[in-house]
Amino acid sequence: MHRQIHFMNEWASWGGWSVCSRSCGGGASVRTRTCITRNLIGGPCPGDTRQYKICNTKECPADSMDFRELQCKAFNDRPVVAGSSYRWTTFHGGSKPCELSCLAIGHNFYYNFGRVLDGTPCQSDQGTVCVNGKCLKPGCDLIFGSEQQEDVCMVCGGHNSTCLHHRSVYQSNRQNNGLFGYSEVTMIPAGATHIRVTDNSRNYLALQNGRSQFVINGNWKINVPGEYNVAGTKLLYRRSADTWESFEVPGPTQEDLHIMVLSTDKNSGIEYEYWLPPDRYALYHGRSQLQQPHHTSNHLPFELPTTTTTTTTTQPVTKPHFWDPAARWPLHPPYQQQPVPRLERDENRRNRMPEIHRRGHCGKCRRVRGKGERQRQYCQKDFVFRAKVLEKVYHGEETRYDVQIIHTYRNSYRLEHREFLWAPNKCDCPFLEEGHQYVLMLRRHINYERTLNRILLEEDSYAQPYRAREDSLLRPLQELCGNRGSRTQFRG
Repeated sequence: MHRQIHFMNEWASWGGWSVCSRSCGGGASVRTRTCITRNLIGGPCPGDTRQYKICNTKECPADSMDFRELQCKAFNDRPVVAGSSYRWTTFHGGSKPCELSCLAIGHNFYYNFGRVLDGTPCQSDQGTVCVNGKCLKPGCDLIFGSEQQEDVCMVCGGHNSTCLHHRSVYQSNRQNNGLFGYSEVTMIPAGATHIRVTDNSRNYLALQNGRSQFVINGNWKINVPGEYNVAGTKLLYRRSADTWESFEVPGPTQEDLHIMVLSTDKNSGIEYEYWLPPDRYALYHGRSQLQQPHHTSNHLPFELPTTTTTTTTTQPVTKPHFWDPAARWPLHPPYQQQPVPRLERDENRRNRMPEIHRRGHCGKCRRVRGKGERQRQYCQKDFVFRAKVLEKVYHGEETRYDVQIIHTYRNSYRLEHREFLWAPNKCDCPFLEEGHQYVLMLRRHINYERTLNRILLEEDSYAQPYRAREDSLLRPLQELCGNRGSRTQFRG
């Protein structure tokens, strides 16, 4: 028995892959292997001697000829039927999907020229390709006939273990912009996979990209259902004859997406779900202390943390950065000094904000708004961004706001996805409500000892609830003020 096992037949290593049968549109490549016979009575090696994979899957140019049509035309003016020659075009009524059936132009017959070339799409089943005369579908490993599939994390053969699931329901009976108006449902971060949004009401789902530009159902115009190219992936927009509609995106997305709703009636509940890698999930849904921004000299767009994170904690990385040009200390080459850490306030007085002389009671809040104030602060403040207030906490004589940065219009220093804003009072001036979104124009504050580095929310800071009109009024200011920041939201 042991002697029989020792001399079992076995496969040699696979050979190299052949040249792809097509230059675009999804061809086929083949490799072979040889069965090494060690036992004449042991039977052949189990398995196939050939293996095929899909290759050159990029789409062919729009003006390219159909692959079957091209193969039929290769027989033009050749004597193939009783010595006569014809001109040929594709015939779609053949009995075998991987046979090259061609119709003689101007005549009432077709001819079967044998098998189509490997890589020709099958006529019987969408998504399958003819390989060696058979209709085969590639697995996620690109091997034809493979049963490997991508999991929800887009990992081939994975087990949904490398990403985390987020699901929620948006419900609101408020109609912010009147009977017909847009409201934001949620922001889905870049890198999300298997996104699904569903609604069953007389409202309409809408979509904005990471630059707050409408992609679907924007500007009160309803698009037809179908497939759209969005954020580097495909989005399938479905809408039934009654009230049901959905967005389905396989991902991964290359930019943030803003799910909107165009309200024509009360909202009955919009369900949405998606999957994120653990580090991305922690940035948006974790309750951990996230790293704070550092100043960079070239005003790059947002960058993701480079440390390993979990769903509950994110360890900050201290990086060298440059001095604040608005600070009172001189600049000298090489312009790289010790980091100015973003510290939490402690009982040491030097870490407090500058003393503000104010009345014994708060009194009425000053309302800062209008075209002149909007333009002045846009050009002068260090940060202009749109944010959602997640939490408000009173610390001694100060107020701390935990916010999620959704979009930046102008920033002189780097921002993270989550930030703390500090107000040197407990008067709620300006008043920011938890769960709501605002356009904010704020400045950076560093104390004299360089122990404090914060984003300061002052009573005269421009702070307006986010509306589509407010966004449209800010756009022209980008060129007027010479943006130092980036319109791009977060670097993925």
